[in-house]
Amino acid sequence: MSSLIEKAAQRLEQLRQAGVEVAPAQGAPIVPPVAVAVAPVAVQTPVVKPADAEAERTSRLVRLDVESLAINGYVTPNAPRAAIADQFRVIKRPLLANATGKGAAPVPNGNLIMVTSAMPGEGKSFTAVNLAMSIAMELDYRVLLVDADVSRPSLRKTLNLEAGPGLMDLLIDSNLKMADVLLRTNVDKLSLLLSGTPHPRATELLASDAMTALIEELGQRYPDRIIIFDSPPLLLTTEARVLASHMGQILMVVHAEKTLRSQVLHALTTIDACPVKLLMLNQARGGDQDAYGYGYGYGFGYGQSVSQAAESNTAVSAAP
Repeated sequence: MSSLIEKAAQRLEQLRQAGVEVAPAQGAPIVPPVAVAVAPVAVQTPVVKPADAEAERTSRLVRLDVESLAINGYVTPNAPRAAIADQFRVIKRPLLANATGKGAAPVPNGNLIMVTSAMPGEGKSFTAVNLAMSIAMELDYRVLLVDADVSRPSLRKTLNLEAGPGLMDLLIDSNLKMADVLLRTNVDKLSLLLSGTPHPRATELLASDAMTALIEELGQRYPDRIIIFDSPPLLLTTEARVLASHMGQILMVVHAEKTLRSQVLHALTTIDACPVKLLMLNQARGGDQDAYGYGYGYGFGYGQSVSQAAESNTAVSAAP
């Protein structure tokens, strides 16, 4: 009997909680409300994740003419083994070791690599493209090649691409997302970021908080990404010096029998803040390298003079 009363009381309480007024039947005893423990119902609240530009939008795909690039002496995937490809395999090894913490000492922002030179015409853009192509052929890395030579961009012309938004536009327009300007290529694991719309205050933009935030986003979005910046010459503009302050590694190209030793030393003084500075000798003649128009060597020659490096056909790794 008591169980029936308890069930009836529970039912009445449920009706009252639902807003239904229940009058007791004539002659029926008034049953006081009984506290009933109701198990909470788990309600799944949708989790709002932060918008990811590359996840929500698809960056534009561009096709590189790898056959023409190979004819012009560039490293390309699936090309027959060539001396220049072998040389860039050697060049990239210490850079990758520093980028992944496998070098002699940890390098902050080691995956941010700036390719530059003291003066124009020393082969820095040629080196930047080849280095990016060579790293893209690695199994464990993806590469983003950025044309940061905002005064005299050459990446678009070299790769035969149409003009479009790029680095400068990202710094100017806060509404632009990375996927709006990033270019995917038909070379697996190689992406491009063009210089974009020229701007009279390029130096200030490269030194802005927006540039710092952009570089942090580029460097940290993917742990296996190597970012290569093709920058202006160090002694020609101030943009390269500002950009160098963000870098973990700088590869400075030196033209054999052309670049003056004083120019190299002066250029090195402008990038003292960068933890790793490597010098690479370009167009050093010798052996089969002449067939490609560019000769590259790589070696560690701490304390070696530029003239000695030219004679030995090696690049010099400048002492930190």
